[in-house]
Amino acid sequence: MLSRQIPSCMRRIVYSALVFFPLAACITPSVRALSIADTAQIHGFFSQAAMITSRNNFFGETENSVSLDFRELGINASWRPLSSLQFSMQGTARWAGEAATGSPRLDYGFLDYSAFSDPKTVAGIRLGRVINPFGFYNETRDVTFTRPSIILPQSIYFDRTRDLAFSADGLQLYATRSVDAGDFSLQFNTVLPRISDSVERALLGTSLPGELSGELGLGGRLLYQRDGGKVKLGVSGVGLSLGYDSTGTPSDLPGGSLNFNALYLSAEYSALKWTLTGEYALRNFKYYDFEPAIPNTDVTGDSGYVQLAYRFLERWEGMIRYDVLYTDRSDRNGEGFSELTGKPSFSRFAKDLTVGLRWDVTRYLMLRGEFHFIDGTGWLPSDDNADIFSTHRYWNLFALQLALRF
Repeated sequence: MLSRQIPSCMRRIVYSALVFFPLAACITPSVRALSIADTAQIHGFFSQAAMITSRNNFFGETENSVSLDFRELGINASWRPLSSLQFSMQGTARWAGEAATGSPRLDYGFLDYSAFSDPKTVAGIRLGRVINPFGFYNETRDVTFTRPSIILPQSIYFDRTRDLAFSADGLQLYATRSVDAGDFSLQFNTVLPRISDSVERALLGTSLPGELSGELGLGGRLLYQRDGGKVKLGVSGVGLSLGYDSTGTPSDLPGGSLNFNALYLSAEYSALKWTLTGEYALRNFKYYDFEPAIPNTDVTGDSGYVQLAYRFLERWEGMIRYDVLYTDRSDRNGEGFSELTGKPSFSRFAKDLTVGLRWDVTRYLMLRGEFHFIDGTGWLPSDDNADIFSTHRYWNLFALQLALRF
């Protein structure tokens, strides 16, 4: 019961803080409030994609048919009433096949208090709906201009569990330190995970009448940069525990629990015209007490990608990437899983060779295109492919995208 009460309590804490801090800034004579015009910012973005796949569906009915079901619309704002205090939030509407149908959502919304700051060190705390810090791209995965491609490497940044991965309700401690050897930044989260219907379907295989909820989880990242970001190295970790409350009806699963732990290693080197990026993940899933529908499972999988981006003209960039995912590193081809469950072996892995092209028409307008050659369905959204036995091992995906920002 306690874990269900925490979100509402936390919302009251955040609401009280949002009311209290601006008032305190106005009535405290020893602290000078800054001008709203000088410290408030509003930005937005919009993207529209067209997709077609040779087989399977991705973000809509794309199999042998052009789909316009993938689009994103967002507005973010920040305000700094004090030099040490900032409020930030972002609302989005996202369409991505059956997983997201355009319902408005709060992606993040938090207050950021900088407890210590000097020219070399900054340390503080963020409270509210904070962004989960892992890898290089999760914190900016929502903005098309900051992504390396239309579709992020799915071996690390699963779109089918986006709500769970992107942000969560809780607090984040952070610190940055600049020394002669480079710049270090550390972030640590203690949060309650966000569970949506698409997350439930991805983790449990279908949408169920019971409720999947999360306990307080942990996550963090240590990032090192040198020469203004020419060299970047990072290590991230996540630990989550989820519980399922069954309704006890014949159509429901038994009540069970799911534990997830992951380690991410990230590296990047940038030269004048090209950037080489690689990330690797080691992730462990444990399922308990879902039998007989889901056997007790302790599975460790790994995944990663290598990506090269080359800026051959001032506003043109080409990209090539090889991305691979194995759900179970002790059963990489999925044959053991298939023998046990009867489900396709290729649903346990995915290998994706991607080539892409980006054109920055202006600072605010971008066009992109990319082609994916895919072996396996390990990250295929179950929302768009309800029948796993109707999926195909080998498939291609072609996407075009227009993106605007202001």
